[in-house]
Amino acid sequence: MFSSMRLSYFCLLVAVNVLLLFTVETFYYGNVRAWGEEYMKKPSNVDSATENNTNNTVADPFEVTNRIMFDFNDRFYFWVLKPLGGAYSALVAEPERTVISNFFNNLLMPIRFVNSLLQLKLEDAGIELARFGINTTLGVFGLGDVAAGDFNIEANRKDTGQTLGSYGLGHGFYIVWPFLGPMSLRDSFGYVGDYALSPISYVGNLEGSLSLNAYRYFNKTSLQIGEYEDFKEAAVDPYIAMRDAYIQYRNNLVRQESK
Repeated sequence: MFSSMRLSYFCLLVAVNVLLLFTVETFYYGNVRAWGEEYMKKPSNVDSATENNTNNTVADPFEVTNRIMFDFNDRFYFWVLKPLGGAYSALVAEPERTVISNFFNNLLMPIRFVNSLLQLKLEDAGIELARFGINTTLGVFGLGDVAAGDFNIEANRKDTGQTLGSYGLGHGFYIVWPFLGPMSLRDSFGYVGDYALSPISYVGNLEGSLSLNAYRYFNKTSLQIGEYEDFKEAAVDPYIAMRDAYIQYRNNLVRQESK
């Protein structure tokens, strides 16, 4: 009886946390997956910037299915995530949410550090070590980003998908995952690599790890509520605009690291 109840509780907890984790990933992919940040800031330029850029195309053989997934994620954002994010924002002030975000960003240093090494960017790897040391000590376990604020040492954007691209691996084809949102085949494998490098993946048992990841993404997304709406309203075809913006952003990251 007890074992059955515990199993049911575990399954429910896993389902809820996976749902939250994947949902908030759809529209804000954390610091290593902020794929559309510059387009969210300047949404009026999205379509014009992408329609004429033939270097930022990607195969989309599953467009029909992808559009269905895009519509599903879109509805889930407006029906579930945005209301929850609004309630959370009302309970937790922005400065506190920023502090929480800083803590998790500091904790994820291994993703950026390892990928800096894999890309042979030793200076960037050193920067990540310096930031981690400063923020963990002077920033009190990463609650404050002292490295950026007082020493002008900014974090690098490094992830496994970017590393694969820097070695010449192409996107493959475009995929819109339910809850996870837009990715390429290459970045889908990269996501698995980032998960393996994340210390949060190894915190406690599976329930604890999923819960912590879900909260991290949810807190981060609460700081970005509203940007997706601006992006969508500015686009003639939101699906095409998001696909092209994502691919262009990822290409830019790879090109920057290949210099």
